[in-house]
Amino acid sequence: MIDIHCHILPNVDDGPNDVEMSLSMARNAANEGITHIIATPHHRNGHFQNTKQEIISYVQALNNEIVKEGIPITILPGQETRLNGDMVEEYENGSLLTLNNTERYVFVEFPANDIPRYTKQLLFDLQLKGLTPVIVHPERNRAIMENPNRLYRLVKDGSLTQVTAASVVGKFGKKIKELSMQLIEHSLTHFIASDAHNVTSRIFNMKAAYDQIEREFDRDLVDEFQLNAKLLVEGKDIYTHEPVEVRKKKRFGLF
Repeated sequence: MIDIHCHILPNVDDGPNDVEMSLSMARNAANEGITHIIATPHHRNGHFQNTKQEIISYVQALNNEIVKEGIPITILPGQETRLNGDMVEEYENGSLLTLNNTERYVFVEFPANDIPRYTKQLLFDLQLKGLTPVIVHPERNRAIMENPNRLYRLVKDGSLTQVTAASVVGKFGKKIKELSMQLIEHSLTHFIASDAHNVTSRIFNMKAAYDQIEREFDRDLVDEFQLNAKLLVEGKDIYTHEPVEVRKKKRFGLF
């Protein structure tokens, strides 16, 4: 398995405080069957700044420690950038890091409660630069929870999305789990990833999430999600399906 979203780098954001905790996370990941992790520290979220060259250096240092410990995990460089109007400029000046530094896919994190008005234009501008935006954990965005078709329109316009494993297995509550399943059912998400931060409250949940998806849907869909993660790491085209609008369910049999 490949985990494309993880806060495993030590002492750079709200992930592990030290190398020992990072190594513990790596051991837990290996025990789940994860072989590669894209380290995606927060950037421009109001609390943390982690630029491209800094992250690449941090990843190399952590890989050195992992090799010393004999843990069968490889860390790859990435970045979780909060949506902001300077993203194109940061890409041009070398501060914005694409996933695994392939110059292809870039994470975009929305604010927790809304979708800024300039979002559609910014995502389009990133695509003009040859980048494919990947919207992270849309199932936890309040505006999308209230109207999933706001995400549909962005996916229809060429953005991809990544749902969190913990959301799939209900760690964020029943409503977020239900929305996660809706997004999967309507081809509105393309990747499952951990967004793990530690070994206690924000763990990987990857195997459990894939098992849940296999039960709810089928094994082919699990294989597709796993293949998409591999293709993303390689900077290649992923598998997508035509997105479907989410229809509101009738309540109490009334129209």
